[in-house]
Amino acid sequence: MHICIITETYSPEVNGVAMTLTRLVTGLLEKKHRVSLIRPKQDKYDRPGCCHSPEERLVISLGIPGYPGLRMGFISKWRLLRIWKDDRPEVIYVATEGPLGHRAIAAAETLKIPVISGFHTNFHTYTAHYRLGLFKSLIVNYLRNFHNRTALTLVPNRNLAKELQAMGIHAVRIFSRGVDCTLFSPERRCNRIRRDWGVDDTGTALLYVGRLAHEKNISLAIQTYREMLSQNGSLKFIIIGDGPLYSELRRKNPDIIFCGIHRGKTLARYYASADIFLFPSETETFGNVTLEAMASGLVVLAYDYAAANMHISNGINGYATPIGDSRAYIEAGVRLLAAKEEQDKIRLCARQRAESIDWPEHVTLFESILTAAI
Repeated sequence: MHICIITETYSPEVNGVAMTLTRLVTGLLEKKHRVSLIRPKQDKYDRPGCCHSPEERLVISLGIPGYPGLRMGFISKWRLLRIWKDDRPEVIYVATEGPLGHRAIAAAETLKIPVISGFHTNFHTYTAHYRLGLFKSLIVNYLRNFHNRTALTLVPNRNLAKELQAMGIHAVRIFSRGVDCTLFSPERRCNRIRRDWGVDDTGTALLYVGRLAHEKNISLAIQTYREMLSQNGSLKFIIIGDGPLYSELRRKNPDIIFCGIHRGKTLARYYASADIFLFPSETETFGNVTLEAMASGLVVLAYDYAAANMHISNGINGYATPIGDSRAYIEAGVRLLAAKEEQDKIRLCARQRAESIDWPEHVTLFESILTAAI
């Protein structure tokens, strides 16, 4: 098949959408499909990828306010019509709901090319974190119209599927995520990294990996660390990531170790060198970092929804507390810190669960969904 993917974000950008798409594209290329990609140009040095990458077409971009490094793409419907009349894809996957995706759907409608969309980001829930509550209904209406113009909308979990159907989005199908257990592995644990953090063999390192933004609820992770610290003064908290809150959080929390953005094997070593993973976000569609932490042999403490609801058995291979109950989340962290022997069993079970969730199976399912649309 010739598959065209429309997205506002792609590797080497660091976020769940970019990572997921990179895995899917790599898998499709390995299956000998032809993949073309249309995305925004990220900066003046941005160039299409090498011969092992999909065929990339870069379009004009504009920065997203409050999110340095993320950009929206812009292209006219008429330019897309010219591109696709000369080189028609058999199916189009629209991964993001920005202006680029909107124009792609319009052009595909004219050419009668089947379109499948993905729901990767809970934009309508972000309004509560940015004091934009008055705009929520407008955003919901936009998303409903956007996705109902496509043949099918893929979502990563059952609860989100029900939520979208309640919003009036009709054709919804669950398509989950995998994890690379070769890259993310307890075998990458590094004593040198732990020494750099000031953690010895008997110490405990907490880890957060993700965007530093209001919707990620990072303040709860810090509050949980503070209460855990009162029980164990040698505890260390390491944060991997960047975002609008980076400078403020670093200034207010000089005892927390901020490591910025890391990728690939370096990121995998950071994961494996920690002990407990704090992930208090309430706005995830899935939460790839949950699986990455489990694959790395960490004890995950998350809210009981999205990836945690699908893959964590409470007290067996991690901990999942009721979503929105910050007190229960903090208390679970304090209890977990005291249960040192229990942690070792959970880490082993977390790894075993992650090993059952591989990417090749998900790529094959994605391939079959695209084929069915054609």
